[in-house]
Amino acid sequence: MPDHYKLYYWPIPFRGHFIRYVLAHVGATWEETGFSEMGQFKNQPLEDKPYPFLAPPVLYDQGNDKYLGQLAAILMYLGRKYDLVGDQDEALRIINDALDILLEITRMHGAQMWDEQSWEAFVTTRLPAWLAIHERWLSEQTASSPFAHGRAKTGLSDLVLTALWHTMADKLPNMRDVITQHAPTLMAHADTVAETPEISAVRKDWETSATLYCAGQIEASILEMLNKRNPPHEPL
Repeated sequence: MPDHYKLYYWPIPFRGHFIRYVLAHVGATWEETGFSEMGQFKNQPLEDKPYPFLAPPVLYDQGNDKYLGQLAAILMYLGRKYDLVGDQDEALRIINDALDILLEITRMHGAQMWDEQSWEAFVTTRLPAWLAIHERWLSEQTASSPFAHGRAKTGLSDLVLTALWHTMADKLPNMRDVITQHAPTLMAHADTVAETPEISAVRKDWETSATLYCAGQIEASILEMLNKRNPPHEPL
């Protein structure tokens, strides 16, 4: 019988896909919270929470009766549990890189909205710098094996990079071109992992979601910048 979990997170891709991809990859089952239930779970008094936390995601491992908070801790727990971690230090480094990038693309999780000048600087300087780092890292990691850390099969770092870059390419218009331009090996690797049956099934579940990426005003701000930089083609 597969391991079963409950994921306490908003029903959006963003940080949720990191956990969903790992659970899908290992064949686990899980249930999720809707917006209303997540809001109630998050905002209840601290003394009433089953686990002390400030913000989601939180994962409940039913088989071990264990709650975990913070995305990095959740991913490392799952990685160790399912033998997905080839090099713990490097795996944690890639997770922390991903968290930094999510913080940057959402301007401190929506503390500010994007303006054209700031967005142009991000997509022409800061984002390419991150992509170059991950392109080199992955190329070195896979020089003698198909996957990161010298593994012969998909591991935690591969799933994290896929949840980060493929989700961005998949959900944000025109971002695939930016990623591919600066990191073709990385984009191809993320595509390979994303096309496995387990991960593809998760992606299919989100094809009709009204939320493309991170929801709310910050998603609207990102989409506004993308459309201004690359306006949609007028129909002929």
